[in-house]
Amino acid sequence: MQIHWLAILAAAVAGFVVGGIWYGPLFGKAWMQARGLSEEELKVGANMGKIFGTTFALNLVAALALDHLYNTYDTPVGLHHSLVIAGIVGVGFIATSVGVNYLFSRLPRALFLIDAGYWVVMYLVMGAIFGLLV
Repeated sequence: MQIHWLAILAAAVAGFVVGGIWYGPLFGKAWMQARGLSEEELKVGANMGKIFGTTFALNLVAALALDHLYNTYDTPVGLHHSLVIAGIVGVGFIATSVGVNYLFSRLPRALFLIDAGYWVVMYLVMGAIFGLLV
């Protein structure tokens, strides 16, 4: 099995960038409102180096897992199938798991749509990177 380090690194960086845009200018204020948080509350006790560093490390793990999944096929996956597989992971596994947790936690639907939407988009972006680089 070949590990595609360049694609893994690029996908992890892209996931990090998508998160910055998603929870920044796109849905940052809506996310804070749905969470019931203010910008001041988010800054209290926040170790941003630890948060961002761990987030990037977790994105690396996700990209590595996606690379491993693509490697289980006997043929190169290509862009189309890479996006389909990433979409299945994002919608079929991640969004549904988040949804179940949010239902039992009685969290707002808006929060679910923001958070689950991020994961679907992030995996699709990662899938596109693998489809183009591998």
